[in-house]
Amino acid sequence: MNYWILKTEPETYSFQDLLKDKRTTWDGVRNYQARNNIRAMKEGDLAVIYESVGPKAAVGVAKIASPPYKEKKTTEDWSAVDIIPVKSFPTPITLADMKADKSLKDMKLVRQSRLSVSPLTPEEFKILVKRGGIKI
Repeated sequence: MNYWILKTEPETYSFQDLLKDKRTTWDGVRNYQARNNIRAMKEGDLAVIYESVGPKAAVGVAKIASPPYKEKKTTEDWSAVDIIPVKSFPTPITLADMKADKSLKDMKLVRQSRLSVSPLTPEEFKILVKRGGIKI
């Protein structure tokens, strides 16, 4: 299993929207590195959802619910996956908290915060889930 962090702007699509919808297409990514990360996803992988506007915080976990596929909204070479919610964090983890945690200093979001889809190591995922206050 692989682990990911997916950035979203909550006014566009929040984790609360995902909880309500129960499933969504994760598309609209327009960065080649992020697109390649989507293409590396496998159904069943887990992703931390990070809301990049407002408090800038990791707010929950979603599951990759489909293999990557060609994005339907464009004729260009972009990819998408479907995701479903797993659980929200009772304690959101702010970017400032992540940057202050030495065990997360190499996390891609901390080092390359503009990338909208990036991998997490299993250890980074475990730390975020624990700090978020849930068990998976």
